[in-house]
Amino acid sequence: MTTPLVFDRSLVRRRLARALKAGYADFLLARAVEDVQERLSTVLRSFSRAIDVGTPTPAAAEALSQAGLAETVVRLSPTPEPGSVFGDEERLPFSGERFDLAVSLLALHSVNDLPGSLIQIRRALKSDGLFIGAMLGGATLTELRQALTQAEAEMEGGVSPRVAPFADLRDIGGLLQRAGFALPVTDTDVVRVRYAHAFALMRDLRAMGLTNALNDRRRTPLKRATLMRAADIYAERFADPDGRIPATFEIVWLSGWVPHESQQKPLRPGSAKMRLAEALGVKEGEPAPQRKE
Repeated sequence: MTTPLVFDRSLVRRRLARALKAGYADFLLARAVEDVQERLSTVLRSFSRAIDVGTPTPAAAEALSQAGLAETVVRLSPTPEPGSVFGDEERLPFSGERFDLAVSLLALHSVNDLPGSLIQIRRALKSDGLFIGAMLGGATLTELRQALTQAEAEMEGGVSPRVAPFADLRDIGGLLQRAGFALPVTDTDVVRVRYAHAFALMRDLRAMGLTNALNDRRRTPLKRATLMRAADIYAERFADPDGRIPATFEIVWLSGWVPHESQQKPLRPGSAKMRLAEALGVKEGEPAPQRKE
């Protein structure tokens, strides 16, 4: 089976390059960098060689080095950048088992083949290597998606895809296991950012390189009247009492380890030494005693 081409990957890179040149809006990335440092600080081991997979700016790689979380950091950059390896998150240009830590922040949500990217990351890691990543999740920009859909239906008699179909948290753990990672962990950080109006949000999305890069996007821009109607709908449906509008960004965190014999493993079915009834002090088939408050 061929992988569906949801995103125009060359356009994704061009949009990011434009954002970096004009002044990247880094508030979400800065939050993710701080969070990954905190998460790695709880891991009771050191990492000799790390790779940063596609993070939009060098911020994650610099943080890993400056905080002493990895001795050497190799950066796979999505745009040409001094001191980094220019490449694509869907085609890692590294041979197997070279790193013991892989980090990717706010990059993997725009790949067409997420399972394939995760498999390549796992292959780039040594045995007992750790992968930790953050990507935008399904609740991201839900307000904008609803406003644009309603406005386009009203004003133009049809709807075209405008906001990317971000991954769902419930699917990520399974994808990590399919990619060969052990001990997968996923969680979310929901960030609510407030704006004066919808156009201020759209400016920030442009400054993060997150404007529409879907393969099936309409090639003509939205009409001005449709955009104005979308802004009105956004305010009518979602505005806070003070008139400002919220924008939801869901950051999905995922991590997993390359299997190693030292890692914890579940017991084999039927290997327990004691029945549950014995542990509870009841006869087989009897209900457990109720605790008195």
